[in-house]
Amino acid sequence: MLRTSMKSSAVIPFARKLARRTAIGLAGTTLAGGTAVAVYTHTESGLGLKREIDFWRNITPVVWDYWWNTSFSSPKIIFHSGELFSWKKEGKEEGQSEEYENDAKKERRKKVLQSLHEKNAPKIFQIMLDLGGLYIKLGQVLSVTALPIPEEYRERFRILQSNVPGHEDFDSVILPTLEKELKSPVRDIFESIEETPCGAASIGQAHRAVLKGTKEPVVIKVQYPDAKWQVPADIECVGQFLKVCVWFGVVDESASKLSYEEFSRQFLAELDYEAEKENLKEVYESSLDPRAPYLEKGVVLPRVFDDFCTKQVITMTYLPGPKFEEEVRQQLAFLGIDTKKGIKSIVQDAHRRDVENATNQTNQAELGTELAMSPNKDQSSWKTTASRIIGNLISVDSMFSLVRLARRIMVWSTATSVKTIQSAAFYNLVPSTWEEWANERQNAITHAAQMNWTQDAVHALLDVHGHQIFNLGLFNADPHPGNILVVQDPELQHVSTSHPKIGLIDYGQCKRLTPHERVKVAKLILSIADKEPDEVIANHFRDMGIQTKNDSTRFLAEFGRLMFDSFQPKHLDHSWHKELHKEDRVLYFPKELSMVYRTALLLRGLAMSLQLNPSVGEVWRRHAQDAVRLYETDRSSLETDESSGIVV
Repeated sequence: MLRTSMKSSAVIPFARKLARRTAIGLAGTTLAGGTAVAVYTHTESGLGLKREIDFWRNITPVVWDYWWNTSFSSPKIIFHSGELFSWKKEGKEEGQSEEYENDAKKERRKKVLQSLHEKNAPKIFQIMLDLGGLYIKLGQVLSVTALPIPEEYRERFRILQSNVPGHEDFDSVILPTLEKELKSPVRDIFESIEETPCGAASIGQAHRAVLKGTKEPVVIKVQYPDAKWQVPADIECVGQFLKVCVWFGVVDESASKLSYEEFSRQFLAELDYEAEKENLKEVYESSLDPRAPYLEKGVVLPRVFDDFCTKQVITMTYLPGPKFEEEVRQQLAFLGIDTKKGIKSIVQDAHRRDVENATNQTNQAELGTELAMSPNKDQSSWKTTASRIIGNLISVDSMFSLVRLARRIMVWSTATSVKTIQSAAFYNLVPSTWEEWANERQNAITHAAQMNWTQDAVHALLDVHGHQIFNLGLFNADPHPGNILVVQDPELQHVSTSHPKIGLIDYGQCKRLTPHERVKVAKLILSIADKEPDEVIANHFRDMGIQTKNDSTRFLAEFGRLMFDSFQPKHLDHSWHKELHKEDRVLYFPKELSMVYRTALLLRGLAMSLQLNPSVGEVWRRHAQDAVRLYETDRSSLETDESSGIVV
């Protein structure tokens, strides 16, 4: 008993000591763990994880709603399988086919999905607004993409097209970033900086400034400090969410996968300001070559200031003038086209309609957000029929020319009337109401002069980008109207006979082609421009590695013409597209051609929106010929050197 008591008295202090040490250890571990978590959440990786958690915390209720109401593994669907997605015997009449039953099931599922879309589209839209950043850009892309996005979502996302992205505060974000990156007080480099940005996007914003000493006006492009971790985190979330959308059948798997890959590649590339600076420098230097079309066509680029560029800052010369989309907006307004949804949307819609029926709606190996084809729709209507009949009688070019001629006559007649009335008013020969009418329409004179210029400008844009693709091997793959400026010489802006220049900016989304890749694309372009037979065009397509289900020569040739030739009357006929779909479909599209294709589509979309119908192949012919000639010359020289035993 005593021995037991002594043993107990010895154990108790040990137990207390062990308990105390364990408690201290646990407390220390908890404290250390909590501290580690707190520290981690303030690192870039931790902040990215926190943003991903915020995204899924908001999106999970929506995902759950779709799963609960549509998934065949959902308890609700299993329990009510006979009510929502199965054909009930009570409603089935004798003799009805299995196909009829399947159609009924599809119709019921369609109604449920439509109800879910109407309910959840506002929620997803609000989540995008709350998170901001890349999600705003994603919404803008989805509003105009040819991906089969439910219309309930597309309508919401279109709202984002008219909203300018919010910008960061100058004093608390932009100024500290500039001084940190440039390692000097801003006042030592710039005489002045406009605190209000002249442009803003999801990853950064731009400010006008004046260099100290030289007094040269410049633009400073500043990347947001959070962009380097926020963009990758957002891209990861978008990728995971897209998989969920595929699982629920909202979008096609193959199309969405390729669209996501292109989307992520584009935005990760835009984070690399050093690469963008080098791209801009290289293209700018090439623009000074008198053999290049820049000087002849009146196309200019900003010059980079290396000393004031870093991983998060690009400083370049300021190009004075509005964006080309403003000029397009005015021209479209005069052509009677509604511009409320935004010029970029109109351009992308124009080029999407141009090719949306060129490939099959499912299992489509396509080219990203611009080329993920939407489902075929029944477009048979009196308008389509009328278009087809008219198209068979006259060409698309003729139709566009007639419309433009009518508008030009209207504008010029208005301009002539304005000039006549204003001259007469000077001598008090007309009533005051006439003079008021003329003054209200004063801008008709300017528009009359600008109509011819916009046509020349579109041709110049095609010409310059053809030079970049085939001669330089480096080109901007995102030439939408927001990246093009109308640059007017301040000293000549009041001279009615002077024409503005075209300014090209934003080289964050560039593509490089090797000489071998260039010559492959060039041969395809030449075969289309020279109106070669189907077999020739198809073989050049095959040489590039394109794969289709049936390897149809006719399909490849027609697809190539649809991509790079002018729009033809048969393209107005929906049945023509349907027949082409039945013949074949694309399984793999060569990557070296995808960005060339996208560039051509954006530029042709711009042209089509202005009721112009150029053949990209014909405009690019001379540049493609240069690429083939140079490649063959270099190869011949190399073979001569090798045969002579010269080591190069």
